[in-house]
Amino acid sequence: MNAFIEELKWRGLYADMMPGTDEQLNKEMTTAYIGFDPTADSLHIGSLIPIKVLAHYQQHGHKPIALVGGATGMIGDPSGKSSERNLLDEATLNHYVDCIKGQLSRFLNFEGNEPNKAELVNNYDWMKTFTFLDFVRDIGKHLTVNYMMAKDSVKKRFSGEAGVDGMSFTEFTYQLLQGYDFLHLYQNNGVKLQMGGSDQWGNITTGTELIRRKAQGEAFALTVPLITKADGSKFGKSEAGENYWLDAKRTSPYKFYQFWLNATDVDAERFIKFYTFLPKEEIEALIEEHKTAPHERKLQKKLAEEVTVWVHGKEEYEKALKASEILFGRSTAEDLVSLDEELFLQIFDGVPQAEVSKSEVLGSNIVDLLSEKSGFLKSKGEAKRELQGNSISVNKEKVKDDFIATEKDLIDGKFLLLQKGKKQYFIVKAVD
Repeated sequence: MNAFIEELKWRGLYADMMPGTDEQLNKEMTTAYIGFDPTADSLHIGSLIPIKVLAHYQQHGHKPIALVGGATGMIGDPSGKSSERNLLDEATLNHYVDCIKGQLSRFLNFEGNEPNKAELVNNYDWMKTFTFLDFVRDIGKHLTVNYMMAKDSVKKRFSGEAGVDGMSFTEFTYQLLQGYDFLHLYQNNGVKLQMGGSDQWGNITTGTELIRRKAQGEAFALTVPLITKADGSKFGKSEAGENYWLDAKRTSPYKFYQFWLNATDVDAERFIKFYTFLPKEEIEALIEEHKTAPHERKLQKKLAEEVTVWVHGKEEYEKALKASEILFGRSTAEDLVSLDEELFLQIFDGVPQAEVSKSEVLGSNIVDLLSEKSGFLKSKGEAKRELQGNSISVNKEKVKDDFIATEKDLIDGKFLLLQKGKKQYFIVKAVD
């Protein structure tokens, strides 16, 4: 078996392939592509698997091409969708394409003179001058409507499953456009393989069929599974339904790190194979080590480290690790005070806060600060009882009733973190 396919299989990243794919990869360096639709100004973690597949492909000596769908992005892929996507204007789409190109360039090797160095292409470059009449005459005639209707992505939309009301002609043409991408890259870039998620099988094989009929050539298809959590729920979204993005401005490296750190044991065992480049022997040893002391969460910690470094770099990982240690108690007040405002507020996202005049925060009696001035505790009496019970902390360190805040206690010069017990937090923002 080809080494690249074997790698995908042991990692659980193999779904299906056309006959002959294995032989083609063993025969010669083969150029393959995966498409990315520009639906936002950043990719999200759902794109990490296709990115990683291309990276593995390059590591095994083959040539990867990442296609950004500037043309197909104007339509929207109906695969796995129950309704039509809102169409984007050209200026927005071009901005998204530029952003995604920049992200993809971080994950693949585009430099040097190696024959398998990666390439980035945009299908708008070859579609923008293709007239509708030329397209239906030169491309459309090679595939029958019956062939296109037989694809699962089309059948589900036409059958009315899950309350779906058919599909527009615009969406119906998507598989033909994607098929033409494959044909164009076959003829102009020597591409012989298209890879993608298992829901892309129909679109990819439309391309191989078009290559066979139009160019009398042979091309291949390989798909990877769609990733879900072990319980079957959707992967890559928060409980509120928000995406975890690869852009640090959209999802902070700290939140990104926490996503992987919070994986269940079952998911961590799967994800460390899917999302890291660690070798098989190391992963298997980690899994066994984790089973002997699951409470230490070594598997989750290694997973979170590897993926955060891959996406955001070592420096951002170390910041996220420090922030995580602060949140879970293994830190000093000095560590907390050294945080900047942005990271501090990310760590304690959702914690209630109150603005208090800086003159009333500094030099103020801790009893008054806990109660009347901040409203954290209901009364001075409660504040005194909690202080006597040794359950009050300021900036993660226990304090007595004689504590008085000074300038050096302020986080980024403006915050105090109050805490009752282990989990009840409150932020005082000192304002001028």
